Amino acid sequence: MSFGDLTRINTNLQSLQAYTYLQRTNTELGLRQLRLATGSRINRAEDDSAGYSIAAKLKAKIRGQEQALANIGDAKSLLTVAEGSLNSIMDILQTMKEKVIQAANDTMGAEERDAIENQLNQLTAEIGDILAATKFNGKALFSDSGTVTLQFQVGDSTDAQDNFKVTIEAISAGGLFSSSTSFNTSEWTIDSVAAATDALAAIETAIQTVAEHLGKIGDYQKRLSFKMDNLATAKNNYEAARSRIADADFAYEQMQLAKLQILQQTGVAALAQANAAPQSVLQLF
Repeated sequence: MSFGDLTRINTNLQSLQAYTYLQRTNTELGLRQLRLATGSRINRAEDDSAGYSIAAKLKAKIRGQEQALANIGDAKSLLTVAEGSLNSIMDILQTMKEKVIQAANDTMGAEERDAIENQLNQLTAEIGDILAATKFNGKALFSDSGTVTLQFQVGDSTDAQDNFKVTIEAISAGGLFSSSTSFNTSEWTIDSVAAATDALAAIETAIQTVAEHLGKIGDYQKRLSFKMDNLATAKNNYEAARSRIADADFAYEQMQLAKLQILQQTGVAALAQANAAPQSVLQLF
């Protein structure tokens, strides 16, 4: 470092040097203030090109995981809708079972059995209505002619494990009771104890079928819950990694800010003194 010759006033080296160091201090001070204002250590690529690149990739991954978590939540909501409908159907089947047990008693006359038939027909129609009305965002969740296949993106990549598939077997009101000779398409014939007994067996089979559907949906929901927990943990870990790279250390930045503010004040004072130094030459005259 050259301090210059105070007797030469054409070029004030002291002033130039003081000004240069003051500029550096001001630049560094602005950087520290920006970090404190944004909370980020890296605000531009030039701050740390490698760190900026890694942090950007981590941020993209984190945002993808956040959307995947939302997708899992939507998938669970969809399955909850299907589960609710199946539970309603199960309640109806249990009511139907009570009715056919009642009809399988010879204390029932023809009129009473006709009334039970009508009740069974209405309950069967209601099962069909529930299945047809069970939709999520306009998509039917049950089909009477084939398997319903649903796919959910539960991760941030194209890997197979990040695509979750749900299959719901075909189910219909008529199909539930197709094993019964007392049931024809959509109507019941309960005119004897034998017919009621046959209907009871069919309803028991229907209850078992609905229970199996409920069990599968429950298994899907449980698996989605595990995926959600695992994805949330992974997201938190990636967030922590991104934070270590890109976020500012407030205690350190505040300490540096205080130091730079002092250097700024002394730099201004030094520049003022350096600017005034050539005035001493006038004492030679």
